[in-house]
Amino acid sequence: MATQSSMPPSSSYKKFEIRKRLPDPKAAVLLNHFATMAKPILPAITTTITLCKGAGIPVILTRHRHKPGDDGGVLGEWWFGDLIIDGTPESELIPEVVTAAAVKAEEVVEKNTYSAFQNTHLEERLREMGVKEVIVTGVMTNLCCETTARDAFVRGFRVFFSTDATATSSTELHEATLKNMAYGFAYLVDCQRLVNAFSA
Repeated sequence: MATQSSMPPSSSYKKFEIRKRLPDPKAAVLLNHFATMAKPILPAITTTITLCKGAGIPVILTRHRHKPGDDGGVLGEWWFGDLIIDGTPESELIPEVVTAAAVKAEEVVEKNTYSAFQNTHLEERLREMGVKEVIVTGVMTNLCCETTARDAFVRGFRVFFSTDATATSSTELHEATLKNMAYGFAYLVDCQRLVNAFSA
């Protein structure tokens, strides 16, 4: 499946980006959602991880997968035949991401639906860490990334959403999410904005 994340300067989401802010390294965490389709944006993802770690921002990886025999409920109904099953390549974390993040296997948030907050202990973990802001990267822009960002927002976290370290199956879907994020849920960032923020 093709992915799309790198947008031209005239991207249609720009008119919705009227609120601008940069993450606070003392209050933020980087949430990464991964699958093999993230490989086209791997340079932006590893750059984002490196920038965040350099600024002292913790990195939390998430992994979406279903156990063999799990029908996935309504998610399985929606994506019949396309669920991410444990043990398949789609269920594995990308080695370059694991290396960049230096995250232990037991620290990865395991999930089986779009949001990384649903039926996990992510919120409790973030509260214990004193986190007030989350930076969202990974795939798919319009599914796991968007749902997690919305969920974080309604739980009271300030959200920063990456425009170049997220990807999905089409430009149209990618930009639709960026419009929604900029309009009502998240500050948009990219690698260059993070460089500017963390070097200030």
